[in-house]
Amino acid sequence: MIKEQIQQLSKNIFNDVVSNRRHLHSHPELSFHEVETSAFVAGKLDELGLKYERMADNGLVALIKGDKPSDKVVALRADMDALPITEVNEVSYKSQNVGVMHACGHDAHTSSLLGTAKILTDLKSQFGGTIKLIFQPAEEKLPGGASIMIKEGVLENPKPQAVLGQHVMPLIDAGKVGFRAGKYMASTDEIYVTVRGKGGHGAQPQQNVDPVIIMAHMLTALQQVVSRFADPKSPSVLSFGKVIANGATNVIPNEVYLEGTFRTMDEKWRNEAHIKMKKMAEGLCESMGGSCEFNIMRGYPFLINEEKLTAATRGHAEDYLGKENVLDLDIWMAAEDFAYYSQVADSCFYRLGTRNESRGITSSVHTPTFDVEEDAFKISTGLMAYLAVKQLGN
Repeated sequence: MIKEQIQQLSKNIFNDVVSNRRHLHSHPELSFHEVETSAFVAGKLDELGLKYERMADNGLVALIKGDKPSDKVVALRADMDALPITEVNEVSYKSQNVGVMHACGHDAHTSSLLGTAKILTDLKSQFGGTIKLIFQPAEEKLPGGASIMIKEGVLENPKPQAVLGQHVMPLIDAGKVGFRAGKYMASTDEIYVTVRGKGGHGAQPQQNVDPVIIMAHMLTALQQVVSRFADPKSPSVLSFGKVIANGATNVIPNEVYLEGTFRTMDEKWRNEAHIKMKKMAEGLCESMGGSCEFNIMRGYPFLINEEKLTAATRGHAEDYLGKENVLDLDIWMAAEDFAYYSQVADSCFYRLGTRNESRGITSSVHTPTFDVEEDAFKISTGLMAYLAVKQLGN
């Protein structure tokens, strides 16, 4: 059976997948700068005899066509970029690029998909249909590599009936995976605000228009957008993580600068919230004698896992791993540019467990201590290969 063949091939290539992951982890590159990463992936595709096309500068797209007759197409996606974080892990494969780190597991995604490509290439006589491999740049930075690749036609010629994505999850033990059908991850927008007043001596506030006080009122007032205007049944998050008031103990500054994020899972409400936040901020500033520039940079849409596809994919995962190793996921208010695929094609984005408490591998993504339990690669490559051939109807 093809499942047993895939499982055996997955074991055979495990050490190669680990080696590839460690190379990528040691040589991380930031979004839109994945030049060497792209070259590394291209070299591995050359070794497999797979032709590829470049998209979004550093992105790569390759096709594996099964020998049996079928016009079905499924796409598999992995992202390649790293984050501006300095790694503190003391491991042999520690980042060699100071200030840049694979702190979100994209090295694991890319090496896993390369392993999956190897398995599917070896088994192409066993299935029918076409598998499209998408190695995507710039997931971590707006506008997101997915949006660019879609505009450049990554989901055309041939058009996939399904797009599958796999992402590490340090909350789940290695050897397990997680699924959630329907809305899964939030949209994300970046908020940039400059509050302007009239600075001066802190001992003479009556002569000033204090932007620090205006900012404090604004931060409190804006939370009403979530607590009093949003439907409680539809999750929303408004958080501000950067405030710069460059005065002193006795100096009121002329302006205060804020940065934040707004996330939700409803596009209609998202648009309404943008209007409410801007109107509220500008009105409050004016009422207190100041002014503000309230800018929203629209980010990724919410991510939705198509119900039927996700149910089928989960069933195939249970068949491959056993039901006890397939978990339910809750909604996740983080964002992912895989959402762009999910908005235009039937998609399923699932989680690969990478946790190992006994080895201290428990850190969250986007932290300088993040790492993955490499035993996860014992299932990551074979599972995705199995999901692909089953989705093709084999």
